[in-house]
Amino acid sequence: MADTLDKQITRGGQFLVKETASEDIFTPEDFSEEQLMMRDSVKEFIDREVWPYKDRFEKKDYAFTEETMRKAGELGFLGVAVPEAYGGLGMGFVSTMLTCDYISGATGSFSTAFGAHTGIGTMPITLYGTEEQKLKYVPKLASGEWFGSYCLTEPGAGSDANSGKTKAVLSADGTHYLITGQKMWISNAGFCNLMIVFARIEDDKNITGFIVEYDPANGITLGEEEHKLGIRASSTRQVFFNETKVPVENMLSERGNGFKIAMNALNVGRIKLAAACLDAQRRTITGAVKYANERVQFKTPIANFGAIRAKLAEMATSCYAGESASYRAAKSIEDRIEARVAAGETHQDAELKGVEEFAIECSILKVAVSEDVQNCTDEGIQIFGGMGFSEDTPMESAWRDARIARIYEGTNEINRMLSVGMLIKKAMKGHVDLLGPAMKVAEELMGIPSFETPDYSELFAEEKEIIGKLKKAFLMVAGSAVQKYGPALDEHQQLLMAASDMLIEIYMAESTILRTEKLAKAKGAENVKEQIAMAQLYLYHAVDLINTKGKEGIASFAEGDEQRMMLMGLKRFTKYANLPNVVALRETIAAKIIAENSYPF
Repeated sequence: MADTLDKQITRGGQFLVKETASEDIFTPEDFSEEQLMMRDSVKEFIDREVWPYKDRFEKKDYAFTEETMRKAGELGFLGVAVPEAYGGLGMGFVSTMLTCDYISGATGSFSTAFGAHTGIGTMPITLYGTEEQKLKYVPKLASGEWFGSYCLTEPGAGSDANSGKTKAVLSADGTHYLITGQKMWISNAGFCNLMIVFARIEDDKNITGFIVEYDPANGITLGEEEHKLGIRASSTRQVFFNETKVPVENMLSERGNGFKIAMNALNVGRIKLAAACLDAQRRTITGAVKYANERVQFKTPIANFGAIRAKLAEMATSCYAGESASYRAAKSIEDRIEARVAAGETHQDAELKGVEEFAIECSILKVAVSEDVQNCTDEGIQIFGGMGFSEDTPMESAWRDARIARIYEGTNEINRMLSVGMLIKKAMKGHVDLLGPAMKVAEELMGIPSFETPDYSELFAEEKEIIGKLKKAFLMVAGSAVQKYGPALDEHQQLLMAASDMLIEIYMAESTILRTEKLAKAKGAENVKEQIAMAQLYLYHAVDLINTKGKEGIASFAEGDEQRMMLMGLKRFTKYANLPNVVALRETIAAKIIAENSYPF
C-alpha cells in the first residue's frame, strides 16, 4: 500500500528534490464554498464575541475566556477536527487549519485556550484512545461541556520532554495507577475537566500517557495563575499530583508510548500554531494601515512616506508567504490522510501517519510563521509610534501575545534542528533521495557553468530557476556536512541551524511563487500584479538569507580548496540574472494595501 501512496502523493521533505507544478498545490484561493462559509462564521464569531472585549482579556478575566470558549463549543468550533461518530463535525485537515487560523487573530489568550483544548487537550484521545475512551470523553470535549488540558512539561523537563520525573505506580490490586509529580505551564488548568497527563511507570525508558479527570479531592492541587508577558487571560498554572488515582483503563495507548504521543501531538500542534499566527498578522496589517492613512505628520498622512510603505509591504509579504506555505502543507497532509483511509486504514492511524509524514514541513512552518508574526507586530508598534507603545492601542498586546509562539510546541531552536535532522533520517531510510541529487550538485561544481542566456519571458521563469538553484545550495552544504560529520552532525547545532534556515526559506519562497503562478494562470498576470510583487520580494530576501547562512555553514566546516569551490558554488546558486527592483516591488504592494485600507489578499 505504501508504494501506491508514494506514487500518488509527494512525501514529506520531497519538495527539496522534486519539482512541484503550481496546479499540484492547494492555495487559499481554492477554498470550497463550505470552507468559505466556515471561515466567515468563525470571523463573525471573533468580531462579535472576542475583538470588542480585548480589554477584558488583557485584564486577566479568566472567567470570560472560559465563557467565550463555551460559546465556541455551542457553535461547533471546538469539534471541527473531531469525527462525527464522537460528536464533532468531522471536517478535513484544511478546514481544521482554516478554523484555527481565523479563530486566533484577535487575542492570544483565546487562541491559546482554543488551541490547547482542541489540539493537545482533545486530539490525543481521538488519535490514541480506545473506542470506550473516545465515546466517554470526546463528545463532551467537542461540545465544550468539558475542557481539556495537557500536562507534559515539568520544572526539569521542558524541551527534553521524555526526562519527566512524575511517577505512576500500579496499585496492589492492579485496578488503578497512583500518579505523583509536578507539572508546569499548563494551559487551561484553571477551568479544565480533563487532563492528558504523562508519567513514568517504574524505570521505563519512555513516559506513558493517562487520561485524568480533574477532581481536587483526588490529590490534584493547582498553583496560582502565572503572571505572563502576554496571553494574559489564558489560564496557566502549575498542577501537583499526590497519589492521584487513575483507573488502569484510562491509560492512553500502551505503556511507554507517551513520548510518541507527545511528539505526534506536537507535529499537529506546530502546523496549527502556524495557522494561528496568520490572522493576527492580517489584523495587525489592517490596523497599521488604517492608522497610517489617518495619522497626519508634516501635513500629509504617514502612509505617503516611503519608510512606512516599505514596512506595510514587508508585513504583507510575510503574511502572504505564511498563508501560501501553511495551506500547501495542510492539503498535502489531508491528501495523505484520505489516501490512507481509502486504502483501508482507520481514521486514527491515517491521521497519525499523514501528519507524521509531513513533520518536516510542520516544523518549518512553526518557525517561519511564529517569527513573521513577531516581526509584523513589532513593525505595527513602530508604525503607530508612541501610541503603539500604549495599552490604548491593540499593537502592544499583539506584540506581547506573539512572543510565546516562538517558544511553545517546541522552541524554534529545537524545531530548526528537527527539520534538518528529520530530513537526514528520511534520506537514510530511503524515503527521500538526497544522496543522488547531492552527488549531481557535486559533479556540477566540478564542471564548467553554462554562459547561455536563458529565455525568461514566461512569468516566474527566472524565479523558478532560482528556486532550483537554492535547492542545490542546500544540498551542497547539507550533503557536505553529512559527509564530514555523519551521525555526529547532531552535535553541531549551529551548523544545523544555518542549514535549517536555508531549508525554511526554500519551502516558504517556493510555496509563495507556486501559489502566485496558479493565481496568475486563473486570473491573468495583469490582475494579480501585487501578488507577483510579493512572491518576487519574498524570493529576493530568501536568496539573501540563503547566501548568508550557506556562507556561515561552509566557513564552519570546510577549508582550503574545498571551501573555495563551495563558496564559488554558493555564489553561482544565489545569483540573479536580473535583480528585481526591490523599492518598486514594495511600492506596488503598499499602494494596494493603502488604497484598500486593509490587508486585501
